[in-house]
Amino acid sequence: MSLNDLAIDVPRAAAGAAAAELRAALGDRVLLPGDAGFDAARTPWNTAVAQHPFAVALPASAEDVIDMVHAVALSGLRIAPQSTGHGAGALAGTDLRHTVLVSLRGLRGVEVDATARTARVLGGSLWNDVLEAAAPHGLTAPHGSAGDVSVVGYMLSGGLSFYARAHGLAVNAVRAVEVVTADGTLVRASEDEHPDLFWALRGGSGAFGVVVAMEIDLLPLADIFAGMLLWDATHAAEVSRAWAEWTKSAPETATTTLRILNLPPLPDLPPFLSGRSVVVIDGAIEDTDAAASALLEPLRALQPEIDTFARIPAPALIGVHMDPPEPTPSANHHAMLGDLPDAAVEAFVAAAATPGIFVQEMRHLGGAATRRPAGGGAIASLAGEYLVHAISMVPVPEALPAATAAVHAGVAALEPWRIDALALTFIEEPDADRSAAFGPAWARLRELKLAYDPANLFAAARPV
Repeated sequence: MSLNDLAIDVPRAAAGAAAAELRAALGDRVLLPGDAGFDAARTPWNTAVAQHPFAVALPASAEDVIDMVHAVALSGLRIAPQSTGHGAGALAGTDLRHTVLVSLRGLRGVEVDATARTARVLGGSLWNDVLEAAAPHGLTAPHGSAGDVSVVGYMLSGGLSFYARAHGLAVNAVRAVEVVTADGTLVRASEDEHPDLFWALRGGSGAFGVVVAMEIDLLPLADIFAGMLLWDATHAAEVSRAWAEWTKSAPETATTTLRILNLPPLPDLPPFLSGRSVVVIDGAIEDTDAAASALLEPLRALQPEIDTFARIPAPALIGVHMDPPEPTPSANHHAMLGDLPDAAVEAFVAAAATPGIFVQEMRHLGGAATRRPAGGGAIASLAGEYLVHAISMVPVPEALPAATAAVHAGVAALEPWRIDALALTFIEEPDADRSAAFGPAWARLRELKLAYDPANLFAAARPV
């Protein structure tokens, strides 16, 4: 019997009773289809994904979450925890008609302990919240490339930041997790408290409960040498070869990404991007200005059209990658690579010529990102030296099949160099082989899932 066989089912005739029970137990903390605000509440950040849950619950506190877990379990439904819905595509294969989406968007707040260099982050908080709270203390965090991504979803699924080669995956900065489990109990899991659950949450997260807060380590960095180099895409082959060669000897203090972007003329884009195809190298170097500048010399010798690499306040790093600032419909696909020889670089550049609003990127891994630290959780490191990631915008729903095909083709071009691994935070498709992401942790995660959630109450975007 699989975990999916244990999923709670709700006969059609019982739906009305379940809805009435939820309303009676939760009042206006739950939205049902037809309620004002329901459609907005069920819509994820990735608006290419249409979510149709039984209801949406809107907690504002840990106590609200406890009430919701009790009410949903008694009603015979399931729970899908979600903060922003950046990775909502991974949940698209789950039948949400009998599932309550617990949206943590209203559960935000950050408390910084400057002496301990830690922060307690509420379950729906965004990276922008953390950076704003940490910056006055000369601290920052191992955030991703977008400020409106949830801290919990990103960190507990691994988290690949521009500090990763020097400091490892963001998940390793998690000190403790406060989670409401399937029996409605608020549990604090850490190295010393419920250590098996703490291990499972660092990778399994949403499959084990609703995370209402986390304690995380911060980085003692007030500023960072970071930025981007940009050329017209006619230089893509030359720049890509140079970057690939450069990464072979780049120190672990440098974490960078190579991207080729094909963009239409859009009024929201800056003039240097609108209606153009460009090749960009961006990232951060945790070193002195002199050492970082010397390291960049081989890339700057290619005479970029734009060069923004400089010493910047640490919070400004969140904008270097130029991720969309607003909810955006897109299709995504990725793979992990063991090497990047000349033939792979040529394949990468050729695949980037895909028509449409298309981005082909290569992230440099290695260093601490690929080393598992002592005491790590289910996910603590990544396999491979590079990550290839293709993104295609979906301007209208009818464009989704073509966009999905485009990103799969972009990644398939690198198939000869692919290794059997995945990065959880980049999985946005419901049919992905998650065992490749969990690796050796897969079997133990499934055992702990049965121990902590035997009725399969929690429907995770990345199920175990």
